[in-house]
Amino acid sequence: MTHTAKADLSRAALYAFRASPLALQDLHAFAKAEPASRRRFLKGTASALLLSGMGSSLLTACGGTNAGADQAPTPRLASLENFRDVGGTAAGYPTVDGRVVRRNAFFRSNALTENAADASVLDSLGIAAVYDLRTPAEVDRAADLLPANALYQKVNVTGHEDVMAPSADSAASAVSAMEHAQRLYVTDPVQRAAFGSLLSQLASTPGPQLIHSSAGKDRAGWAAALLLSIANVPFDVIMQDYLLSNTYLANWISLRVEARRQEGGDLAASIEKPFASVQSSYLQASFDQVQASYGTMSGYLTNGLGLMQSTVDTLRDRLLL
Repeated sequence: MTHTAKADLSRAALYAFRASPLALQDLHAFAKAEPASRRRFLKGTASALLLSGMGSSLLTACGGTNAGADQAPTPRLASLENFRDVGGTAAGYPTVDGRVVRRNAFFRSNALTENAADASVLDSLGIAAVYDLRTPAEVDRAADLLPANALYQKVNVTGHEDVMAPSADSAASAVSAMEHAQRLYVTDPVQRAAFGSLLSQLASTPGPQLIHSSAGKDRAGWAAALLLSIANVPFDVIMQDYLLSNTYLANWISLRVEARRQEGGDLAASIEKPFASVQSSYLQASFDQVQASYGTMSGYLTNGLGLMQSTVDTLRDRLLL
């Protein structure tokens, strides 16, 4: 093999690392691996590229498609700032194998404390089931206003009675606390069981379904990332979708940070911002932990969450056009 061909293969392998969450590898570990390990990784990735036809679908994954472009856009709801379609907007998110994520199948949101006008919009979407990922105390403080005829399921992700606010004395320690919380989605058996139960119910329940947490950015954000991973959406797109919470919640984040500034000054505000928002390092921490604990996203779904492969396949079928 020529030097140029080897370089092209290396670039293709690294793109596959970034683009395929279900075959997640840790780039830092890859860079430090022994040469034989790197060769095995490159060989395996090259085979995956050939078998999946990824070479011909990269442009589709990067540039999108017109499939489903006639679907109505997901409404922006004034009282549910972080309400959105897991499948994305317009045509839906592209996948690494040239397909498109179906819209109007799964929605995500912050807590359903909507006003009357937004409640009417939710009713019009025909949502069949709502999955509340909050703790019992959070639910008691702000009970959901459910869409008409929607089944209501509580899935207490953390297993705690109430949210446990982490302590932090600086913005950096707040970021570290959020990254730790993200890793617990992968390492904590209670949380794995909760996400496994959630995905199983999503697979077995017909009709459009909605997942939410308090702000719709952390617990619901990980649930959405799992669904998009199952659909084989490129990791870069999953990350962009995750970070959209900062756009949708911009006003809410600003109000929370400013309130803390009024209470405790600039330091308190700088600590609050990492808690109120999302950062790329948060989601990266979860994916890195998946790699460290299970090797691949497939391993996490089946061995970590206890899902049958048939359940994963059912979700993928429901997610994709």
